[in-house]
Amino acid sequence: MSGKISHFLREFKLFFSILLTIIGLIIFFIAVTGIWFKDIPKNILGFSDDVLNWSLYLLIIGFIVLITGVWYLYVYIKDRKFINKELETNKRSEFVKKHAELKNTVKHMPSKYHKMLKEKEKELKIR
Repeated sequence: MSGKISHFLREFKLFFSILLTIIGLIIFFIAVTGIWFKDIPKNILGFSDDVLNWSLYLLIIGFIVLITGVWYLYVYIKDRKFINKELETNKRSEFVKKHAELKNTVKHMPSKYHKMLKEKEKELKIR
């Protein structure tokens, strides 16, 4: 069961990292306005005093969710850039040098990158 969940999350890693960043940003914004500007969330957004009393906790949760989303987005973009750069090479010797690192990186990416690596291995005749 966990294999299916991790496969699903891996396939939609970019989408979930963007979604996590947006949710974290919204929670963080609500918490900041609840701490420093109590009238704005109360009057304009219609929040009750109960929600505003939890603003400090929402600030902490929002910050953690925001940082997590940004981190996963950064890692995804960095890994995608690395994979695309290494798969562009046509020299077998350069590809072999980075092959182990490339296989490890592709393991955490969507299946599209697995297929791209297999095609490149077949093209350069690498096992």
